[in-house]
Amino acid sequence: MIPFLEILLALPFVLALVVALARGVSRGTTAWLAASAPVLGLLILAWLTPAVLADHTVRGEHAWLPQIGLAFSLRLDGLAWMFAGMVLAIGALVVMYAHYYLGRNDSAPRFYAYLLLFMGAMLGMVLAGNLLLLVVFWELTSISSFLLIGFWSHQKEAREGARMALVITGGGGLALLGGVVLIGRIVGSYEIDAVYAAADQIRASALYPWALVLVLAGVFTKSAQFPFHFWLPHAMAAPTPVSAYLHSATMVKAGVFLLARLHPALAGTDLFFYVVSTVGALTLLIGAWNAIFQHDLKGMLAYSTISHLGLITLLFGLSKPMAVVAALFHILNHATFKASLFMAAGIIDHETGTRDIRRLGNLRRSMPFTSALAIIASLAMAGIPLLNGFLSKEMFFAEALEIDQQGPVRVAMIVAAFLAGVFGVAYSLRFVYETFFGTGPRALDRVPHEPPRWMKIPVEVLVVACLAVGVVPAWTIAPALHAAALSLLGERMPAYSLAVWHGFNLPLLMSVGGMIGGVALYFGLRRLLDLHALMRRSVGRALFQFNLEAAFRLAARFTGMLANGSQQRSLVWLVVAALVAGTLPFAADLRLPTPRLHAMPAFGWLLWLGLVAATVMTVVLYRQRLLAVIVVGVAGLMVSLAFAFLSAPDLALTQLLVEMVTLALILLAMNYLPSASPVERSTLRRVRDAAIALVAGTGVAVLAYAVMTRPADTIAGELLARSLPEAYGSNVVNVILVDFRGFDTFGEITVFGIAALVVHALLRKVRMAPEKRMPGGPVDLPVPADLTQLLFPMALTVSVYLFLRGHNAPGGGFIAGLVLAVPLLMQYVVQGAASVESRFGFNYVACIGIGLLAAGITGVVPMLSGLPFLTSGHAEPVLPWIGEVALASAIGFDIGVYLVVFGGAMLILSMMGTIEPARRRASRRGTIDPAKRSPLTAELR
Repeated sequence: MIPFLEILLALPFVLALVVALARGVSRGTTAWLAASAPVLGLLILAWLTPAVLADHTVRGEHAWLPQIGLAFSLRLDGLAWMFAGMVLAIGALVVMYAHYYLGRNDSAPRFYAYLLLFMGAMLGMVLAGNLLLLVVFWELTSISSFLLIGFWSHQKEAREGARMALVITGGGGLALLGGVVLIGRIVGSYEIDAVYAAADQIRASALYPWALVLVLAGVFTKSAQFPFHFWLPHAMAAPTPVSAYLHSATMVKAGVFLLARLHPALAGTDLFFYVVSTVGALTLLIGAWNAIFQHDLKGMLAYSTISHLGLITLLFGLSKPMAVVAALFHILNHATFKASLFMAAGIIDHETGTRDIRRLGNLRRSMPFTSALAIIASLAMAGIPLLNGFLSKEMFFAEALEIDQQGPVRVAMIVAAFLAGVFGVAYSLRFVYETFFGTGPRALDRVPHEPPRWMKIPVEVLVVACLAVGVVPAWTIAPALHAAALSLLGERMPAYSLAVWHGFNLPLLMSVGGMIGGVALYFGLRRLLDLHALMRRSVGRALFQFNLEAAFRLAARFTGMLANGSQQRSLVWLVVAALVAGTLPFAADLRLPTPRLHAMPAFGWLLWLGLVAATVMTVVLYRQRLLAVIVVGVAGLMVSLAFAFLSAPDLALTQLLVEMVTLALILLAMNYLPSASPVERSTLRRVRDAAIALVAGTGVAVLAYAVMTRPADTIAGELLARSLPEAYGSNVVNVILVDFRGFDTFGEITVFGIAALVVHALLRKVRMAPEKRMPGGPVDLPVPADLTQLLFPMALTVSVYLFLRGHNAPGGGFIAGLVLAVPLLMQYVVQGAASVESRFGFNYVACIGIGLLAAGITGVVPMLSGLPFLTSGHAEPVLPWIGEVALASAIGFDIGVYLVVFGGAMLILSMMGTIEPARRRASRRGTIDPAKRSPLTAELR
């Protein structure tokens, strides 16, 4: 069976990658590549349409993390089909429109890559059949919308708008995750089908109020509901194609989609009714009232979007079957007329150089065709008969009149609905009258004219849709609306009619009254007030900026307290935090388990005494840095011998090699430090540091003692028993690293690689040019250069040997990578980086990347067969002249570990070795006393 849903979801992401990587292609080709994703997606959706209209749910299910209930399950029902159609259809029109809108200085590949990434995130969200998967794509919409809103990053308004949208919607996403987790805890599953089946159980649960509030926080923030509505107008700093897409069919519709998706499970309670309908009514009125006084065309459309989203939210809050139908109907209508209006506003801005309504006017003479399109779309937004907005507005009025609650609540809802109709006509009239009629234009930078023919096509298509739905709704929108509503309501599906004329009734009277009241309100305000002189400030933006600046100030003060440049203070806080984190789990019961003691041989006591002596000498000699390094190395050697004594050869080898690599790093770093450590003159601080060190050391000793004396019949026995039969390895340590806990190791090598790249990024700016690098090594060690060169082929042989035997004997990728690094480190120290790099020319960054890629591919390949990530396989091929060879697929993962460890260690140390200290440059110029050389060079001499 062809995985249609998987292909549908993958198309935008694949094309986003293709567009982003396309180099040297024309802007037209880039646009065609971008448009192919929604067009092909619409073809797939059309193929699946008969099944959806027949009330079948198309599914695609794949295991992901079943332990936490997360599955990659896709689900195409009527609601998902309706939203996917909006996302793809309007997305295709936006791509066409953007081709003519973007300027020559705008990066078309970057824009289309961001747009397709957002399109894919929206498709993933509407197709998700698992709530956790829905949250994943929900967060991806926040991130991708941040990139789109901030596309013009050189503009301060774009950066502020993107940051505001990300903070508000990202915070709502965290709340949504909490609500989804609570729903999963109530139901026992995150699958949407299971959630629907357990609707009564959810509403009866004691956790229902908390789950509802958290989910609604995500809904309200994403769909710009009061009091989170203030972010949406500031997102208008994005390019107009972005505004047309995000604020008509996608970004802000994500919230109402989630409200619709979870409506069967969460609606039907008084708490749901009062919270959702109240917030929706407030948003409806606040957005509509503010839209009247906006001077920016896109600002006016933004506030009108807030108002219409409030209307949709209010309808869902009523929780009646017919209200759900009306809400879904208005979602479709709003997407068409609002996208066309945004595009028309963009055309006006593109051809006149401004969106300021105070400078526009009388554009119907210079832009007659665009004016006609924008006027029709505005009338649809106002709810004028024979346009689609009129039908859903009448349904809204009918539901407000038939509300079940009596008394003040019913009156308030009816008044809110009527006022919304009045305000909607008023701001629509202002948009039309002051842009296309009246006097003007005024002080424009260019002569207004019609845009290119193909730039108007998307607007024409959407305006024709507004007319077609308004005139013949039963032939156009009825099947899609019925399929979407049926998927939510099921047996509760009401009988309704989409006829244009329902006779004289109260909803029609409210519509007529709203139109008359809107006209009167607009012209009354023009007579009483100078609308052009009014400037309305965003209280929400002011509060957001105040809180943001306060957070920055608090963070700066906190950072100054913790990290003021003093390494001593940073270490103190680090150790204290570790002490608190380590003590809290045992706060209730500090008793240790009864130990099973064993007599320690004389060699063990000798090792212990050597370790104690080295530790004490470190404290005594800490100011003499070279001696301190040697003593620390002795302590590490004692630890390595202790591992070998306790029959842990892998750990002993690792510890020994880490000591060698760390020693080279310290030797390089010491070249840039003062000759002696500063003396701590405060007795109080010395006592404090001694106390902290004593407590920390005692705690680590107690934990180590508890671990070493615990019974042997724990998880270790289980790992020993499963190592060979399940992971095909006799060396249980290596098996744990590459199989049993391979995901941990993958994370660790990723962090190690990132750390190496961070060091590279920090130090590459201070690297000297090749001709200015130090001619010799950073220090003068009494080691012949020829000897260090002979060490490399020998170490390479040992490294390969340890790597190949690692799965069944002491060794492995980590140890082998360090073995290979040691001779190169010696050459860096003795001969200098220029000499080493000229001979070998290793690309350590590429080495890290290839290693991570190899480890990742090894983990992903088993998933193609339906197995968990990093599942190990085994084969025993018979090779000529060699015979049977036992191979485990984990060797691919171990290769990745090998390359990352080697590349990361060498990248860090090569960067350290190619910086010439100011001390050395001054010495070459004869401006430094030889007695004040670097501590390491001076002491060796």
